Amino acid sequence: MEAQVHRGRIRAICRSIAEQGFDALVVTHRPNILYLSGFSGDSGVLLIEHHRTTLFTDTRFTVQAAQEVGTLCRVEISPGPPLRRIGQALAIAKARRVGFDPEKVTVAQFRVLKRAGGVRVQWRSLPSVVEGLRIIKSAEEIALMHRAAALGSEVMEEAIRLLKPGVRECDIAAEVAYRMRKKGAQRTSFETIVAFGARSALPHARPTARRLRKNELVVLDLGAILADYCCDLTRTVFVGHAPRRVRDWYQAVLCAQRAALDALQVGVETGSVDASARSTLASAGLDRYFVHSTGHGLGLEVHEDPRLAKGQKQRVASGMVVTIEPGIYVEGVGGIRIEDDVVVHSNRTEVLTTAPREFMEL
Repeated sequence: MEAQVHRGRIRAICRSIAEQGFDALVVTHRPNILYLSGFSGDSGVLLIEHHRTTLFTDTRFTVQAAQEVGTLCRVEISPGPPLRRIGQALAIAKARRVGFDPEKVTVAQFRVLKRAGGVRVQWRSLPSVVEGLRIIKSAEEIALMHRAAALGSEVMEEAIRLLKPGVRECDIAAEVAYRMRKKGAQRTSFETIVAFGARSALPHARPTARRLRKNELVVLDLGAILADYCCDLTRTVFVGHAPRRVRDWYQAVLCAQRAALDALQVGVETGSVDASARSTLASAGLDRYFVHSTGHGLGLEVHEDPRLAKGQKQRVASGMVVTIEPGIYVEGVGGIRIEDDVVVHSNRTEVLTTAPREFMEL
């Protein structure tokens, strides 16, 4: 991202905190620091004040911070914990009302800040300020997510072709990670889910040494990070000849995904998107097997706002990127999940992931 983009984001944060009567905001969450400043190191804290922004990091990142942040903001190399130095800087600057995200700051970290800031600094909870910006993706961000989705889709198709009796879950997971990196991904966006047979009924099954047998369901859930942005997609296939009930279940899940995609429109409540998928599965008598939400936001993190879940009131807006991933999980038999990444435009939706989603028998 260009420095101009980061400057615009920091200005938006400054306006937000000023409107709410804050003198400064402390940002500790790594994806938020990356989003605002471009700094990708794993030790850093951003202090945003009305008149300046400072990145606090340690000596391991002296060169990296200079390269990634440039002239965007001050960089202070702290000999001790950056949070302690921030507290001291705020005390010297006589900042009074300082915000922090209580969901991103631990009790121990808050104690360091409070002790270093002294009695003058009034620490106030200010959650999700940066996330409120991140939830709407720019055209540049969507273009990056297109690329990540294309990479993930390509690897998914390759992984499916590797499925045959005798292969192990862990071997397929290793191949997925290897092929992602070979195609330019920074890393996987989460631990790849590979689940054979009855284990596919575990929504977040971790790959084991279990070998694939004929006439079994296979759930593959993978994600890649490319240029800092995530993709996330799931496909379910059957190795062998599927019984009628498995075919019917798959079609019900596919119909639920289509219903959710149809419901995903600007202005609707995110909970209504979930309700569309859930009611479709209910009409097939399968809703009791649907044990998670219909989807979630996607971006610098694989799980972001908004949540497409039961009862959620947030409104869908243009620029959101979400997953649509209904599934059913029948203990002792197996699971079926179909997941795609979708960007919401003002008058339409666009599915970014392209791996085939029709039922496949291998």
